[in-house]
Amino acid sequence: MITAVAVPYQVFRITGSSFAVGLLGLCEIVPILGLAFVGGALADAHDRRRMVLVTELAMSGVSAVLVFNALLPQPQLGVLYAAAAVLAGLDALQTPSLDALLPRLVGRNELTAAGALSELRTTAGMIAGPALGGVLIASIGLPATYLVDVGTFGVGLGMLLLMRAVPPPAGAERPSVRRILEGLRYARSRPELLGTYLVDMNAMFFGMPNALFPAVAARYGGAKILGLLLAAPAVGSFVAVATSGWSNHVRRHGLAVILAAGAWGVAIVGFGLSPNLPLILLCLALAGGADMISGIFRSVIWNQTIPDSLRGRLAGIEMISYSSGPTLGNVEAGAVASAFSLRSSIISGGVLCVLGTAILAFTLPGFRRYDARAG
Repeated sequence: MITAVAVPYQVFRITGSSFAVGLLGLCEIVPILGLAFVGGALADAHDRRRMVLVTELAMSGVSAVLVFNALLPQPQLGVLYAAAAVLAGLDALQTPSLDALLPRLVGRNELTAAGALSELRTTAGMIAGPALGGVLIASIGLPATYLVDVGTFGVGLGMLLLMRAVPPPAGAERPSVRRILEGLRYARSRPELLGTYLVDMNAMFFGMPNALFPAVAARYGGAKILGLLLAAPAVGSFVAVATSGWSNHVRRHGLAVILAAGAWGVAIVGFGLSPNLPLILLCLALAGGADMISGIFRSVIWNQTIPDSLRGRLAGIEMISYSSGPTLGNVEAGAVASAFSLRSSIISGGVLCVLGTAILAFTLPGFRRYDARAG
């Protein structure tokens, strides 16, 4: 998350163009879509701990390249785009193995709590990382900021070396197109899995207005407000996961995902209708909390229902579902705002999110009725 702030900042400093910053997203989505399935197949055929270790080491190497580029008299824009693409590709290769580790490390009755802790890790990074990145850039400069990021990889690598091996399931075959298609067929055959993918993609496509935050911030004070807008959903997510003990008692996980996605849409509508900044921040925090609840129950459904032999390949599908929605949603939000207005883009996105969630709940009864007690 430090790099996620530093790279866009450096691109803008070099070019002075928001469009140039936006191109980073295009550089990232292409390798994610291309390599997530490959990462899933590798996770089911190799030691998952080793996969995470190797990709983590490669990521630290890319961060080192960013250090050297920042030290040049004229840092190269192409290096930043290439680094963004390579980091996204490595993340696509790593995430399926990382996600597939969890069911091998804890018992079934601990999956909800372990999933909440996993979401807490992500949320803490989303709150602290950008704030720390901004402070570091302002105080010690870009080269040293990238160097700090390189150092953080040392912590992760050390922890991975202390872990025991997590070999592939017995009888695992080598990665192949046939193995990838096998995972896709399995996902298509399970309504509870389709529901988790489609409901989240619908919510993120219509109700993810991050691309509009700079324009909203300009109305209320500029750059200093932008940071608050970006942090508000993460703060809501943090509060939700920190108080998520009640989630262990919920058994209708599909219905919980549906209700949380609907609440996300309602909160986004509230964001669009809010007349002042405090209400905007409150609605964004409520949206972030709803998204976190949805994420907890989606991860529990995945970890409880997917066989270990398919876990990596299905984690690749999951990654595409939660990565493509926000990226494409920013494009949708920007296009509607350009054609109509900022407020109409936000409100219509929230309304369509709620309607889309209702339609999916009606058309996927197996997902709506999913009950963890049924096994």
